[in-house]
Amino acid sequence: MKTHVMIVLFFLCCMNCGCSKETDEFQVMIRKNVDWRDISSYFKPPPQYENVFGDYRSPLVFANGDSVRTPSDWTKRRKEIYDNWMQMMGEWPPFLEDNRFEYLDAVQKDGYVEHKVRFDWATFNKTTGYLLKPDRKGMKPAVIVVFYEPETAAGLESARPELYLDYARQLTKRGFVTLSIGTSEVHTDNAFMQFYPDYQTHRIEILSLEAYLAANAWYALSKVDDVDEKRIGITGWSYGGKWAMFSACLFDRFACAVWNDAGIVFDESRPNLNYWEPYYLCYHDPPWRRRGPITPENPAKGLYLKLREEGYDMHELHALMAPRPFFITGGFDDPVERWIPLNHSIAVNRLLGYSDRVAMSNRTNHEPNEESNEILADFFSYYLDR
Repeated sequence: MKTHVMIVLFFLCCMNCGCSKETDEFQVMIRKNVDWRDISSYFKPPPQYENVFGDYRSPLVFANGDSVRTPSDWTKRRKEIYDNWMQMMGEWPPFLEDNRFEYLDAVQKDGYVEHKVRFDWATFNKTTGYLLKPDRKGMKPAVIVVFYEPETAAGLESARPELYLDYARQLTKRGFVTLSIGTSEVHTDNAFMQFYPDYQTHRIEILSLEAYLAANAWYALSKVDDVDEKRIGITGWSYGGKWAMFSACLFDRFACAVWNDAGIVFDESRPNLNYWEPYYLCYHDPPWRRRGPITPENPAKGLYLKLREEGYDMHELHALMAPRPFFITGGFDDPVERWIPLNHSIAVNRLLGYSDRVAMSNRTNHEPNEESNEILADFFSYYLDR
């Protein structure tokens, strides 16, 4: 029945506007209007986790022990959190605010154009990615998708296509301009890492540096003629989820974000989170520690060790999002009990007068599926494309 109704709508639209059949079909059949009722259930913790804050240190307390009581206090506390983390992870170079894409190739796909683009994402190198633009008129929202390499999210390449990792292509089918980028070009041994200024004299923790690279990608994407710079989000899965999380938290021009089973807090019981590795938050002079879990024989070093010893966790970074909305599509590494650290961001938003800014869905496996991808797309549609 639904198919018959959509076909009727398609022909009525063609008769009324005179657009081409191919373009009209894409706009009417693919673009989805999301109602709050479609996603509202994900914004409320289960009863057993509501207002449970655990042992996480409250972001609503200044370093000197004073409480944050007003939105004005939060502005100062937010700066304190941001400055402290940036000092620990390494200060960023200036942004490339005049960044623009160089268009290398264009391929017409089903309902969108796939552009291969090159741009500066740091003063010391360029990268290439895929800019997907739907056949849709007017100003459009956009999403940056980050992963090991840009081909998978653009739907060009995946060792395991059943993982549903073509986020950029699927969001473009929803009417979003998307930019798929990755770190595959920046290191010759496929370690997917960027160093600043170089491997021997690295001065910024890699996840923070990758957030800086995503910020420069934001500046390039914001220059695209039909992209609304106020409606640009970011997402990624697993490693890309970590990258997207640091990017959105540390760069407030991202309007919203989805982190897909990134591992949103420190948890040594889950080896896949591995924030203690040198290529995430524990860079140290080579030789690097052996890859793998922390053990007495193979201890953590560098910044990660300091963060754990001094009681830091990434819920402080989450709080920097407020009042911008963010969504966790949790899997194996972000189970339902992650609501405990998320409650701290809910508390910050409550102080600022906002609700419904923090959400999570849950599945069993680390890998995404069709349902979790639909929820991800619904979130972006609701907050960026209404």
